[in-house]
Amino acid sequence: MNKKEEIELKHKTRRLSIKEGIFWTFRVSFGDHFISPFAIAINSSNVMVALINTLWNLSSATQIFGAKLAKTKSRREIVSNATLVNSLGFLLIALIGFLYLKDIWTQFLPALLFIDLFILLSAGGIGHPAWFSLMGDVVDKKFRGRWYAKRTTITTFMTIVLTIGASLILEAMKESGKAMLGFIIFFGIAAISRFYCSTLLRRHYDPTHKKDKKEINLGKSFRELGKTNFGKFTLFRGIFAIAMGISTPLGAIYLLRILQFDYITYILISLSGMIFSVFTLNFWGKIADKYGNYAVIALTAALIPLSPLWWILSTSKIYLFLIPGLIGGTTWYAFTMVSGNFIYDNTPKEKRPDAISFFNFIVGVGAIIGGLISAAMIKWLNPSWVEPILLIFFIGAILRMIVVWIFIPQFREVQHKQKFKGLKELEHIMFKETRSTLMEDATEIASIKNYIVEK
Repeated sequence: MNKKEEIELKHKTRRLSIKEGIFWTFRVSFGDHFISPFAIAINSSNVMVALINTLWNLSSATQIFGAKLAKTKSRREIVSNATLVNSLGFLLIALIGFLYLKDIWTQFLPALLFIDLFILLSAGGIGHPAWFSLMGDVVDKKFRGRWYAKRTTITTFMTIVLTIGASLILEAMKESGKAMLGFIIFFGIAAISRFYCSTLLRRHYDPTHKKDKKEINLGKSFRELGKTNFGKFTLFRGIFAIAMGISTPLGAIYLLRILQFDYITYILISLSGMIFSVFTLNFWGKIADKYGNYAVIALTAALIPLSPLWWILSTSKIYLFLIPGLIGGTTWYAFTMVSGNFIYDNTPKEKRPDAISFFNFIVGVGAIIGGLISAAMIKWLNPSWVEPILLIFFIGAILRMIVVWIFIPQFREVQHKQKFKGLKELEHIMFKETRSTLMEDATEIASIKNYIVEK
């Protein structure tokens, strides 16, 4: 294969990846976003709902097994097979809904949902290191920030449109007494979309790459936490995940059970951060490419801890849609996007499967610990002077602030980038780039049809 042919294959794979991301949004929009409402609908306890929401972090914790597979198996095969297991997992969730509809084994269904999600999310985690490594070889580092921002903008827009549409359908079905049938149909759609994604992933170009045959040395990796730049960042993200996990799993309980919001309101508030991020991710991608990923991480990490506090201040639907999403949501999406790019910058190609799996293992375990603390607090914390969830939100915010204050100064940017001069320069860039960035967003959104119909 000559250089020109390889460049063309990489270009085709990048376009296939965006197409796969578009169809992945059907799983997110009809599947992921309705797991918590479904768990509540089948009469899961508050503790079980918190535990189910915590399970989403399991995919991070299981990535370490995926890194081992990537040493011996084709990366493309690993990812496509993991996606197929995802598809089967959502079929089983649809079956759980059918059993509830028929009043069969209803007392066991929350536990069955928990077990199925455990398997489904574990498979997703096992597939991620191979995907991360493959895409790292396909996307040139010179435009990595912009390409991931483009892919994320497109998938985010699709997720918003599909999820809002799904919530309108589900609310209408709920009013006619057919909400459970709606859940069953939704999870069936999620299963079909993941099956199609598996076929798209099998068409990806998997460049020949040097594989690190050595098994990941967990002892050495743990010893490097707090020593290398990558280790310091990993340690920060793991402890930050504990603080995040204390309040994050309780959002659905707060909105659906305590505030008694309908499905449409719940979805709109849950999606608000994603909605606003559509208009900001390209901006953050440009900042990262120009000033480095660390600059974006530091700026966004300073604002993320405030998110739980915004939930405390008002129960107004408009307020909950605007403020937490605009401030907390946009910064969180930017933070997670550039975190992946930061790992690319700090790890050699052959070490990336091990690096991303260990990183996500630490983050996943941290989030699970935080979620377990959250479940224990919602069960045992019962002050008479305040709603327990609001107190947990406050505690979570304080812990996030402490973690950011301690750890952000501990690591640094490794790429040679322009020096960031402060908030005034950021303000200047915002005004300068806003128009062009919005035009790029509009162009990318308009291109979605082309990716869908492309063979």
